[in-house]
Amino acid sequence: MSVLILFLSVIIGAAIVLILKPNQKITQILLSFSGAYLLAITVTHLLPEVFQTNQKNISFFIILGLLIQLIMDYFSKGAEHGHIHTHNHKQLPTVLFISLCVHAFMEGIPINDHEHQELLWAIVVHKIPITIVLGSFLLHSKVSILKSLSILLVFALMSPLGSYIGSNITFLLTYNTEITAIIIGVFLHISTIIIFESSENHKFNMVKFMAILIGFGVAFLM
Repeated sequence: MSVLILFLSVIIGAAIVLILKPNQKITQILLSFSGAYLLAITVTHLLPEVFQTNQKNISFFIILGLLIQLIMDYFSKGAEHGHIHTHNHKQLPTVLFISLCVHAFMEGIPINDHEHQELLWAIVVHKIPITIVLGSFLLHSKVSILKSLSILLVFALMSPLGSYIGSNITFLLTYNTEITAIIIGVFLHISTIIIFESSENHKFNMVKFMAILIGFGVAFLM
């Protein structure tokens, strides 16, 4: 079921682009909500979970996750938190796409049908607006429809693939807590950047602020 939910999150994001064609302001509001939700779930559920295991060096793996995302940002140009900056608007850079896929694959590894349900929904809430950003870029670029659909399909399969592999390879099951800690570091990096960027030019934006509050509220109610 988790694999299906992860796959459908990208399909939903793509459908929103095709049907509603949201503008940049709406997309930024969705990103603000997802960033707040992601941060709240990370702090209230995921952090306590990994520290309750009493395993050593968990903090090290969280920092490692932050550093990994920092490196991936160099290649993705910030696509994981809603920015696709390219000099050539006709094509999606291969390195950027690979970075997005690696990020999506890593997110899925700790997830299975019996554990980490909070992590599952945090990824879903995060992945929908990211798909909207990616889909909007593809829609307004000169990438062919067939290639655009192929890109979205591959992206949609990455997290389910990570979940499947993470649930069936003994090594990954053994170090599930450490991997979750790395993902926590990744989420802390992404969510805080999204929230800090919610006020453009250091100006207070009430709509985005409300989206952030709602994101926190929904996470605390879960």
